[in-house]
Amino acid sequence: MNKIELLAPAGNLEKAKIALLYGADAVYVGGKQFSLRARASNFTIEDIKELCCFSKNLNKKVYVTMNIIPHDEDLDRLEEYLKQLEECGVNAIITSSLYIIKTCEKVAPKIERHVSTQMSITNSNTINHWKKMNVSRVVLARENTLCEIENISKNTDLELEVFIHGGMCSSYSGRCVLSNHMTERDANRGGCAHSCRWNYSLFDGKRKITKKGEFYNIGSKDLMAVRFIPKLIDLNVASLKIEGRMKSTYYLATVVGCYRKLIDLYYKNKNVTEEEFKWFEKEISKAENRLTSIGFYNGIPSINEQLYDTRCEQPTQEYIGYVLDYNDGIATIEQRNYFCVGDLVEAFGPNIENTQFVIEKLIDCETNELETVARHPLQKFYINSPIKLSKHDMLRKVK
Repeated sequence: MNKIELLAPAGNLEKAKIALLYGADAVYVGGKQFSLRARASNFTIEDIKELCCFSKNLNKKVYVTMNIIPHDEDLDRLEEYLKQLEECGVNAIITSSLYIIKTCEKVAPKIERHVSTQMSITNSNTINHWKKMNVSRVVLARENTLCEIENISKNTDLELEVFIHGGMCSSYSGRCVLSNHMTERDANRGGCAHSCRWNYSLFDGKRKITKKGEFYNIGSKDLMAVRFIPKLIDLNVASLKIEGRMKSTYYLATVVGCYRKLIDLYYKNKNVTEEEFKWFEKEISKAENRLTSIGFYNGIPSINEQLYDTRCEQPTQEYIGYVLDYNDGIATIEQRNYFCVGDLVEAFGPNIENTQFVIEKLIDCETNELETVARHPLQKFYINSPIKLSKHDMLRKVK
């Protein structure tokens, strides 16, 4: 049995590399064309080529999203683009278009074709139909329950990919037209305005019944499936997918690193204790999340899974520094947020255990002068560190 894949998002090259270094087995990225995250930085062909070389050296994979619902004008230069992706060494495309799938099979046959969650696949008969189209994987709809995933797994031998973390759609994924209706930005062609997360007032006919300053939205809490990972592994799901190509490097490092440790722990022990589950949930909470829920895994979500009150955002610990180097007890860091001498911080990274210590020394790298406060983003400092750190490790303030 192959070990389950941990699949992470990336909105730019830096984020993709961090996701891979922190434990993702594969990353999915959007190119300048055909992608649903038009506001992400997105990747040029040169970026994709560099990422493929980077991932290959780590024995990892790169998938490119081509998941818009295309109109005629969206398909210009499709064949040329697919051939370029194949030359770069892309492992798979993720798409919701049968035309793109068949074109890829014809002009870039080395690239696997994965069916996007935009197709809202919720049954094995549909999956087996897609198998006839020579795809190698389907991404299940977020609306499948764990019982449904188990039944689907028993009735198909096609690879299954499921979401385990990140944003949920207030409609079936790919079927929402709120953004189109309200802003003329097509959610299915890369322009979603996230209208479900806007602030709304409630009316009874023409009479406003919400109080002054009181607003609601119709969005969902984010998905967080920590406690379902062991079962998904046992069901022979092929890939566990994290959502969030617009998220920060800190978010990716925290979330990817947490799920990496959880997956490895279960493979090692075939068990995760209640105390360990709580540790992973606490670790996840350190990322800049909205409030979380378990989505559809235990069945139709209750009213408590919705995010009606936008004021109930979840506080997070503050990301303060990115490690550039380490030598003889002194770490060189690039500052991200305000901190000062005397602060209790936590170091974490791909190859170290989370470790807390107090900032006792702060030296400006440029002036070589002692400082008491770090207040300028991207400023470089030397700090004390009781543990050996490495490039790409991170620091966050403990509140």
